[in-house]
Amino acid sequence: MTTPTPPFPSSIQGTMMDVQLTIPAILERVRTYFPEREVVSLLPGGKDEQGSPVPQVHRTTYGEVAERARRLAGGLTALGLGRGDRVATLGVNSFRHLEAYLGVPSGGFVLHTVNIRLHPQQIAWILNDAGSRVVLIENLFAAMIPALLEHCPAVEQVLVMGPLPQPLEHPKVHDYDRWVMEQSPLERYPELDEREAAGMCYTSGTTGQPKAVVYTHRSTVLHCFGIASKDGLNMSERDRILPVVPMFHVNAWGIPYAAAMFGASQVYSGMFNDGPNLARLMQAEGVTASAGVPTIWLGLLAELDRAQAAGEPYDLSPQERVIVGGAAAPESMIRAYQERHGLNVIHAWGMTETHPLGTASNIPPGLDPCSDAGYALRATQGRAVPLVNLMLLSESGEPVPHDGRTMGRLLVRGPWVTGAYYGGVGENSFVEVDGLRWFDTGDISTIDPQGYMTIQDRAKDLVKSGGEWISSVELENALMGHPAVAMAAVIARHDPKWDERPLALVQLRPGMQATHAELMEAIQERFPKWWLPDDTVIVEQLPLGATGKVLKRELRDEYGGFAD
Repeated sequence: MTTPTPPFPSSIQGTMMDVQLTIPAILERVRTYFPEREVVSLLPGGKDEQGSPVPQVHRTTYGEVAERARRLAGGLTALGLGRGDRVATLGVNSFRHLEAYLGVPSGGFVLHTVNIRLHPQQIAWILNDAGSRVVLIENLFAAMIPALLEHCPAVEQVLVMGPLPQPLEHPKVHDYDRWVMEQSPLERYPELDEREAAGMCYTSGTTGQPKAVVYTHRSTVLHCFGIASKDGLNMSERDRILPVVPMFHVNAWGIPYAAAMFGASQVYSGMFNDGPNLARLMQAEGVTASAGVPTIWLGLLAELDRAQAAGEPYDLSPQERVIVGGAAAPESMIRAYQERHGLNVIHAWGMTETHPLGTASNIPPGLDPCSDAGYALRATQGRAVPLVNLMLLSESGEPVPHDGRTMGRLLVRGPWVTGAYYGGVGENSFVEVDGLRWFDTGDISTIDPQGYMTIQDRAKDLVKSGGEWISSVELENALMGHPAVAMAAVIARHDPKWDERPLALVQLRPGMQATHAELMEAIQERFPKWWLPDDTVIVEQLPLGATGKVLKRELRDEYGGFAD
C-alpha cells in the first residue's frame, strides 16, 4: 500500500479552514453589523427654470440595500438565470446600483457594468460580446431601450432603475423598484467557488474594440483588503465615502465593495458631478473621503476658489483625503487643494486590468507632506499596495533599475491583476519573466529606490525626438501649473529632422490669455531645452473620452502633421 502524495511538497500540512472568499460574505457582513449605516444618493427631482435636472437627496440604509439585493438575487434566480449568466447595468452611482453590486454576484451571476458614455453601437457590441441576458438601465437612458432590444438578441429582460417619464409598454421591460419588491429574497446562497466569475468590465476601447476583464469573487474580496489598508485608501466604519468615479467604470475603483465590507457610509452624486453640486454634497453629508479623476477635481477646485473669493467658503473640514486617479494629477492641483483649502490629495493608479488599484502615494514617516519633496512624492502614482508587484522592462526586454530616472515598460502582477482577457484576445499584453506571467500595462514609467512609481507616459503617447524619449505627462502637468491654463495636452508632431517634436495644445481658463512664449518661460526651468514644445495651439476645448481622459488619438489625427 502506498501513501498518497500531498498536493504540494511539505513535511506538515496546514490546519486552517478553507473558507471561500465570496461576495455573499460581504452582503452578510453588511446585514449583520452595519444595517443602520447610511447610503445617500442624489437623484433627479424635477427641473429648474432652465430645464436642468434638480438634485434630490435620497436616504436609505445598508440594511434596506441588503434586503433589496437579496430580493434581486432571488428574482434573477426565478427568471431562470444560471450560474455565470451575465447581468448588465447601465447606471449612474446610486443605491440601486449598489444593490446590483451586492445582489447579482451573490446569486451566482456575473455583474457586467457597461460604460454609459460609449456610443450606442459600442454598447450593443459589448452587450452581445458578453451575452448579457438581463439589463438594469437607469431611467435617464430609457430612450435606448428599443434599440438595445432590437440589436441585442440575448437580452431577455430589462429592469428600469427609477421612475419612467412615461410608460414604456413592452413585455420585456419592467419597473425595477416594483419588480424587486415583488420578488422573494434569496433563501440560500449558492455554493460558490471563490474563483468563479463575479464581475465583468470592458476597457475603454481607445484602440480597436474594448476587451473584457472578468473579476472573480476571490480577487474582489482580496482587492477590498488592499484598498482599505492603511497604505491603500485607508477605509473604515468611521468614513463617509463619496466615490465620484463611476460605478460603470472598473467597479468605481472597488470602493462600493470595500466600503460595504468595512461599514463605511456611502454617498453617491449620481449625475450631479459638477463643482457646486459636489461641494454642497460634501459639506452637507460630512464626507471624509472622495475619489475621482483629475477633471472632476479641477471643477471642484474652481468652485472652492470661487466660494472662498466671495467670502462664503465651504466647510469641508471632515474630509481627510481626496483620492485622484485615472490620469496623472498635476502637482499644482495637489498644492492648490492643500494650501488654499486644507485638503489632502492622494494619488493612486490602476487600470481595468488591475481591478483597479495598483499603487497609492501615501507619504512615508519623516517626510513633511507640505515640503517641496513631499509635494513631489505626492505627485507620483505611489508605491505598490500590498500583494501587488511592479517591474520595469527596457525595449529589449531587460529589467530596468529602480533608480527614479530610467524609464521602462511597466509590468504588474498580483492576485487581483488579470491573467488574460475574456475570449482569449489581447495575448500580446502579457509577458513571461522568469517563468511568471505579468501584465504589460502599456505605460512607460520610472520607479525610485523607495518604490514610488511615476507614469511618464503611455507608450503610444511618448514623444520620441532624436532617439530620446520626452514625457508628455510631465510637460502637461507643468503647463497646468500656469494660472491661465485649464487643461493641457502634449502630443508628438512629425518633424523631418528629429522624427517627432512635442506640440502643446492648451485650453485656457475663461477670460484668460497666454502666449506660447509666456507658457514656455513658465516651465523652462523644469526641463532640458530640447524637451520644450516647439509650438502651442490654443483650443476652445480638449476632447475627452468616456472615462474623462483626453483623447490624444483625435489630437494626433488633427494636429500630428501640424506645420509652422
